[in-house]
Amino acid sequence: MDVRGLASAAFPDGAFVSVSRDRTGRVWVPNSSPDKGFTEMHCMSGHSNFVSCVCILAPSETYPRGLIATGGNDNNICVFTMDQPQPLFTLKGHKNTVCTLSSGKFGTLLSGSWDTTAKVWLSEKCMMTLEGHTAAVWAVVILPEQGLMLSGSADKTIKLWKAGRCEKTFTGHEDCVRGLAVISNTEFFSCSNDTSIRRWLVTGECVQVYYSHTNYIYSLAVFPNSQDFISTGEDRTLRIWRQGECSQTIRLPAQSVWCCCILPNGDIVIGASDGIIRVFTEAEDRMASAEDLQAFEDELSKATIDPKTGDLGDIKLEDLPGREHLDEPGNRDGQTRLIKDGQKVEAYQWSVSDGRWMKIGDVVGGSNQQTSKSVMYEGKEYDYVFTIDVNEGGPSMKLPYNVSEDPWLTAHNFLQKNDLSPMFLDQVANFIIENTKGHVVGPAQPAGGDPFTGGARYIPGASDDRPGFGADPFTGGGRYIPGSDPNPSAPAGVADPFTGGGAYSSAALRQTATNIYFPKTDGVTFEQASAPQIIAKLKELNGGAPQDHKLSDEILESLEMLLMSVCEPDSSRPPPTLQQINLLWKASHWPEDIVFPVLDIMRLAVRHPLVNESLCGEAEGVQLCNHLLRLMRPEGRPANQMLALRTLCNCFTGRHGRALLMAQRETVLSHAADLATVCNKNIHIALATVVLNYAGCLHSQPDLEAKAQCLSVASRALETVQDKEAVFRLLVALGTTVASDQTAQDLARSLGVNSQISKYSSVSDPSKVAECCQLVLKELQ
Repeated sequence: MDVRGLASAAFPDGAFVSVSRDRTGRVWVPNSSPDKGFTEMHCMSGHSNFVSCVCILAPSETYPRGLIATGGNDNNICVFTMDQPQPLFTLKGHKNTVCTLSSGKFGTLLSGSWDTTAKVWLSEKCMMTLEGHTAAVWAVVILPEQGLMLSGSADKTIKLWKAGRCEKTFTGHEDCVRGLAVISNTEFFSCSNDTSIRRWLVTGECVQVYYSHTNYIYSLAVFPNSQDFISTGEDRTLRIWRQGECSQTIRLPAQSVWCCCILPNGDIVIGASDGIIRVFTEAEDRMASAEDLQAFEDELSKATIDPKTGDLGDIKLEDLPGREHLDEPGNRDGQTRLIKDGQKVEAYQWSVSDGRWMKIGDVVGGSNQQTSKSVMYEGKEYDYVFTIDVNEGGPSMKLPYNVSEDPWLTAHNFLQKNDLSPMFLDQVANFIIENTKGHVVGPAQPAGGDPFTGGARYIPGASDDRPGFGADPFTGGGRYIPGSDPNPSAPAGVADPFTGGGAYSSAALRQTATNIYFPKTDGVTFEQASAPQIIAKLKELNGGAPQDHKLSDEILESLEMLLMSVCEPDSSRPPPTLQQINLLWKASHWPEDIVFPVLDIMRLAVRHPLVNESLCGEAEGVQLCNHLLRLMRPEGRPANQMLALRTLCNCFTGRHGRALLMAQRETVLSHAADLATVCNKNIHIALATVVLNYAGCLHSQPDLEAKAQCLSVASRALETVQDKEAVFRLLVALGTTVASDQTAQDLARSLGVNSQISKYSSVSDPSKVAECCQLVLKELQ
């Protein structure tokens, strides 16, 4: 069955791994016999459906021979050791076929799926999901530059990701992107169903387009010189590119050449739809025997070629010359020539190395054989045009088919064109097979012939209409900020780096404390308040509020009493009442242009245990969270955004608030992260504090996915945040997340945190920024 994926193995020397539709993976090692071939060393099974991709996880202290990761049509990723037939572990999370894998440093694994997402895995856990493509993700690759990842999709685009966020989208391909290959830290190749290969800079520019293939291109691999490369595709060929030109074309006796890899010695391995793996070499001492070479040529000459596939270019069979045409030498390697031999049409290819024309197959299904029985449909000739009724009473659909085509591919394209569920695939393919019995060209397809040759817009399952997290946050808005002191103040004499803003210095403590910054597990809050000013502003705005939003004097008095009781909890004032808390909740839904003083009261009130329990409890907590997130939307008012973030920070002070925010962590952090691009330092400080409080709650927990989100949000925020206090809090959040957690440290390294934060290690004012940065870098060594 089809060989769908290949990868050069880390061990033993010269070995490679293949995966196939037969549901297995196999390790092949060079043998020392006279035929200079490869021997199967190890067979792996663990998937319940076709295996479609493979990659090697680099050797580590735990696994010095490396690991093998395989992805399949069962939606799973299996990870194997080099010597066990069953998986070491299985990664589950994708909702459709896993069709591409790439490994990075520190054990990270990147996967792409027909479910339109890519996922980042580490230590048997999904660390983050990359959402943004609108169709199947056919190709992924991790760039050498730490933290950068690429994905190519059936939506015709390539996306560059950093720390879980899409940084750039590359457009140019006219059909689905099928393969990606890294050239260097700054360049990569892509190939597509549009028959082109493109060379890109990571900055976004396409610097070269390569044409030679005549059908879909499925895979790419780059030679060690980082310039020359190879490609394979649906036109039966392996093509070798030197100095930007196609220098050699090797045709194969199989329609689909699915995959390729390059071994350390420069040999080329390819896998194809005939289930055979072939290795090509330039080294004479490794070339196959004369008998094997002749057998390959004989097999190639017996292949059948359908001109309708376009593999031979635009041809008119009736105008073809006879065999004497082969007496003239070709003018380039891989040149194709068709000749008539009696009633047959044969295809030949020029071999520069041999100086002769090699037969590459018999052409079948040409117009000279079809005129008496072909059927016209949409301007093209077909052997059959079936009428398919999918829904009773609904319109019928036409299904054109040629006997030289793969019935599974035809069925797949039919379903895609008519926006029908892939669930019908077997039914339609079997219908074609049953109704064309006795009319098959060439060797019969195996029962499970692969239909997934990359239809231009294949979208598995239903369309996904959920909004991406990357909605544009650059909306500006006003700059009015309530209060005059963005930083909380602390009681005198408390040596806490979070209480004095940039003024805090740990100089006096440097000799006695090695790390006074993290892990920080107690929540950081925003305490600063001037109750009289808040009430004055509330009354002023209430005076000008629309009549239906005016608050009565009784409500204003209740809110004032609530504020005083939470600001002076040790006084003789009575505790907040349930009625006061309900009035606060109602007032927080004031119009957004005047609500900020009410939010300021709420920010202070949630620190009180009674208010925290009432507003953050099971029944009301989700409503509070959703209300604050609405106020935080990027196009909202900066004052409301800042106060909503500060309120979330202060919710961490109570048991109910912590439970609520941990349950809503994914949504809260995602919304908060979007505010990093709002140009406002007070918002940035509040955002950094939210991340820090989450990191503190997660410090002693083994929740790697949650820690991954903290790392991702902190890393993304550091790209835009300038304020030193916000930077400091983000550094403490990073330190708290990775402290005493080896897996979190590995993930931080793979996201490129080291190189991202190193610039802060020399900040002199405030000194706490450099001190904390150096301690984080020490953790990540």
